[in-house]
Amino acid sequence: MLQLKNVLKTAFKSIFKNRMRSLLTSLGIIIGVSAVIVMVSIGEGSQKQIEEGIQSLGTNLIVVFPGASRSGGVSRGAGSFNRFTFEDVEKIDREAALISAVSPVVRTGGQIIGGGKNWFTTVFGVSPAYFEIRNWELQDGEFFSERDLRAKKKVALLGKTITDELFAEQDPIGEKIRIRSVPFTVIGVLKSKGQSGMGNDQDDVILAPATTVFYRLKGGRHVDMINASALSVERIDAAQEEMRAILREAHRLSPGDDDDFTISNQAEISDAASETSRIMTLLLGSIAGVSLVVGGIGIMNIMLVSVTERTREIGIRLSVGARSIDVLIQFLTEAVILSLSGGVLGILLSFIISIILNRFTELVAVVNPQIIIVSTLFSAAVGIFFGFYPARKASLLNPIDALRYE
Repeated sequence: MLQLKNVLKTAFKSIFKNRMRSLLTSLGIIIGVSAVIVMVSIGEGSQKQIEEGIQSLGTNLIVVFPGASRSGGVSRGAGSFNRFTFEDVEKIDREAALISAVSPVVRTGGQIIGGGKNWFTTVFGVSPAYFEIRNWELQDGEFFSERDLRAKKKVALLGKTITDELFAEQDPIGEKIRIRSVPFTVIGVLKSKGQSGMGNDQDDVILAPATTVFYRLKGGRHVDMINASALSVERIDAAQEEMRAILREAHRLSPGDDDDFTISNQAEISDAASETSRIMTLLLGSIAGVSLVVGGIGIMNIMLVSVTERTREIGIRLSVGARSIDVLIQFLTEAVILSLSGGVLGILLSFIISIILNRFTELVAVVNPQIIIVSTLFSAAVGIFFGFYPARKASLLNPIDALRYE
């Protein structure tokens, strides 16, 4: 215990003797550790935002997209072959036992005029079940009903962004807006959802009855997509297969025919987005980790200089009975202390940077305790790895030659 105390005392004395050089030596580790923690924290924050955005899409969400058409053996891409109808939605609603709600989605867009202003946005034609599927809540007003859907009533619900743009200083409920040239009455304002996991503004939207949008605005032949909600998370896969069977029957597909639609569920969307985020986090962390290696090389260089400067001191120690292992431990301890000190300062710096990013930018940095532990251990490992060669060189010095060194 006494020997360890003496080793540490001597190491700190040597380090503090050259404070500025020691600080500059640790600078590479400080920057490296802080860069790794901040980059990984930003990645963790991005992944958290993506997961929250995916969750905001809806409850146990299942989305059915049109399939791909082919011409001359060449695929025209997903969504190019659409056969969805309102009858498909009604069939799923009637026959699916594992689906709690299902809604058609008719998508269009156009210039919206209201409150003496105008705004270009997306209009979704949906059924009342859509509000349950996508977890939409009201800030004011009311949802439209099944009766409104059947009657093709020209009523609309405004997202928060649309409300702020057109009716910033007045109550929009009961006001008239024009979508393209068609007049609609505003009956409700939706609660804000913010950005989706893909970065889209979910509040820049108008919801209206699917039949109204289909016949009054779109004038199309087919529903753009179908949204549904499974009874539970555990039953999403089974519900997805049930919907596939129902749609294949509705479209009269033979057993050997490919699906003319594509089904995705919330878990698949979340996994795909999270995997992208994880890859980016790993890439950013790896790039930042290079600076740790550079910092380790800096420690090795300075320790080699220190060995050269203290050659006579090493010779005196060896001549009065110090063993080679004692000299090796002494210099290795100094290298580890420099590296660990840099690691601790790097952690403090990363916390400061994370606070600044969270407070003054749109980036979200979530500091993971695990990465702090890993960074600390890695900084110590850097000190041992890059400090071993100089320490070994010092321990192998010949006492007589060391004493003669000028």
